[in-house]
Amino acid sequence: MTDGQAGGNSPGAAPVYKRILLKISGEALMGPGQFGLHPPTVERIASEVQGLHDLGVEICMVIGGGNIFRGLHGSAQGMERTTADYMGMLATVMNALAMQGALEALGVHTRVLSAIPMAQICEPYIRRRAVRHLEKGRVVIFAAGTGNPYFTTDTAATLRASEMACEAIFKGTQVDGIYDSDPKKNPDAKRFDRVTYDVVLQKHLKVMDAAAIALARDNRLPIVVFALDAPGGLAGVIQGGGKFTIVEPG
Repeated sequence: MTDGQAGGNSPGAAPVYKRILLKISGEALMGPGQFGLHPPTVERIASEVQGLHDLGVEICMVIGGGNIFRGLHGSAQGMERTTADYMGMLATVMNALAMQGALEALGVHTRVLSAIPMAQICEPYIRRRAVRHLEKGRVVIFAAGTGNPYFTTDTAATLRASEMACEAIFKGTQVDGIYDSDPKKNPDAKRFDRVTYDVVLQKHLKVMDAAAIALARDNRLPIVVFALDAPGGLAGVIQGGGKFTIVEPG
């Protein structure tokens, strides 16, 4: 990758990575709404994924469920934590199916694999099957987290990326990288081009939860944080251009 600045790579440059996992939040699918799904936004993100797929990149996806139900929030409202987390997992399945529909409409063959078996609507997660789908050029969307409560979709994304031998996790956010404070509130916030896993943990930088960062560190799995709402941004970053922050070993 480049140093995280607008790169000199041409639009036709070869992808830096061959196989990646794209992690996006459920809130990213809300668009201008306050909850639920915004079909034009889902279609726009699907178009970004299609652009990446057309470059020959093998793509895994994990989508959060916060636009429908967030387990921690439900728990804070008095709901039993395990039940709340399972409800959050079901929300991720709904989002995965919505993204699958948008991708298939664009002609991108897609499979949803769920950690919680529900054979009538998607496939169960089997690692070798998932690898085979990738090898056949299909986008694979992992749903229902790890299948266990108390684990976030960030941790699920890192786990699946490790299992699939992905070369990096790409996390789409509302800003173009990792900052030392909220750039929407602090105009003097400093953006990092590169940062280590340990610094992310020590400074409590809001990238992923601590368990996900530690797992990525243990597997030396880079995390690339970029702005999801920039048109063509995903393909640009995968080709080494655009703005992003990369979390990597020191």
